[in-house]
Amino acid sequence: MKAIYELVTQKTESSFLARRFSLPKFDGPYHFHPEIELTYIERSSGTRYIGGKVSDYKPGDMVLLGKDVPHCWHGVTESKYSESIVIQFRREFLGEAFWNLDELTAVRILLEKANSGIHISGKTRDAVANRMLACIKAEGIYKILYLIEILHLIALSNETTILDEQFQHFVASGSDTARFQHVFSYIIENYRQNIKLSDVAGIACLTPTAFCRYFRKITNKTLTEVITEYRIKNACQLLRHTERPVADICFESGFGNLSHFTRNFKSIVQKSPLTYRKSFNSQKSPD
Repeated sequence: MKAIYELVTQKTESSFLARRFSLPKFDGPYHFHPEIELTYIERSSGTRYIGGKVSDYKPGDMVLLGKDVPHCWHGVTESKYSESIVIQFRREFLGEAFWNLDELTAVRILLEKANSGIHISGKTRDAVANRMLACIKAEGIYKILYLIEILHLIALSNETTILDEQFQHFVASGSDTARFQHVFSYIIENYRQNIKLSDVAGIACLTPTAFCRYFRKITNKTLTEVITEYRIKNACQLLRHTERPVADICFESGFGNLSHFTRNFKSIVQKSPLTYRKSFNSQKSPD
């Protein structure tokens, strides 16, 4: 399975899109598009995949992505509706000369950094979220002005974190991004199953030996390490948001036996699965 190319801005006559989504669960495929995207999660928890990185997300998560950066958000439960605000635009929609203005130097640098994915937090996130809401309601030139203000706020903020710098270097080197997208689409869809090196290498059109070199170059990890990380992240989500037995979570996350799961969980999380669940539950505030 390969990453899905998503057609965005031609769906309407608008020069860019600002939309609110409300779904039972975020479970869209790992996909990419030429539009730059700013996503704000209002309500949902789960796992976020950006480039080759996997992270937990929760309400308040805000991420800016450059063009063609593969991504998806997978919610962990359908018990509540999931809501987000998304702004998508092509860099050239105002003309390339616009971004080269001296007054927009900081924004131009921001858009280049967005090829690694940028996480936005703190007061900057709150200010940007308010303007994203206003952008949805705005019409005409005011919609564009809100977008420029949003980018300006993020560009000047010190409350941002790069998500996958390795991916930016990979893209900047002119390497085969389609191969990257095909490989990670397959891993994300199948990490709970028994993934064979030969199968993934075949998707990349490489021999197993060449694939191992390629994969380490773009992730600084082995295939087994990345798959294990994805499985542990999935297990953490289930431990936090469900009451399912640890053994069930172990097998659903893709581990073959409980002792192997526990050993890997302790190695990555520094706690046993049960201790992790108890520590999380003790931190939760009452409803």
